[in-house]
Amino acid sequence: MTEMPPVALLAGGLATRLRPLTEQVPKAKLEVAGEPFIAHQLRLLRRENIPRVVICAGYLAEQISAYVGDGSRFGLNVSYKIDGPRLLGTGGALRAALDQLGAEFLVMYGDSWLDIPYAPVVAAFHASRQRALMTVFRNAGRWDASNVWFEDGRIRLYSKRERLPQMQHIDWGLSAIRAEVLAAQPADQPFDLAEIYSDLSREGTLAGYEVTTRFYEIGSKEGLKETDALLRKAQSL
Repeated sequence: MTEMPPVALLAGGLATRLRPLTEQVPKAKLEVAGEPFIAHQLRLLRRENIPRVVICAGYLAEQISAYVGDGSRFGLNVSYKIDGPRLLGTGGALRAALDQLGAEFLVMYGDSWLDIPYAPVVAAFHASRQRALMTVFRNAGRWDASNVWFEDGRIRLYSKRERLPQMQHIDWGLSAIRAEVLAAQPADQPFDLAEIYSDLSREGTLAGYEVTTRFYEIGSKEGLKETDALLRKAQSL
């Protein structure tokens, strides 16, 4: 049985696309299918035998910590890394949380519903012997701009800026990374995790894992409505 690493849950964004819904409430606490979205995420992580979760929060972080607490009611061990007045970005927030995360960990976003078995992702990461692994989905430009050239089981290029015809996949939202990759970055400096993954893809050290289930998200009003409908349907089954 694959031993599961901790998960870093990135929940520090300002969620400007969702205003006015997020003027007083952080995105993680928006109601989806009758309760805060983060409750659905934490139950999913418990189902997948994740032992620990580190929530990297910033905007209205105190509301998230007041609701989730130590995670015990979700069957999890939850701790926090809170951005100071200077937001550190996705990469900087992870860099700041390394002392709580250990040698390797999974990363997911606070606005993503990623419902697949996680153990095979971790097993693929270990088997790859690479510095990080990104889950990818054959998007072909349907839900957002495709940003991954994935071929023969390998990520040839991941870039949010470049657009190549070979890019038929998209970053699905779940990844695994070795702490040493982020430890090499300066502390307390803002940087984007996407830039790190882009650099790793150019080095040939970013493994890929193809997912065939589409992703759902609450980062937009349309996505929020879709995810709410999906989870309500699941509750009624």
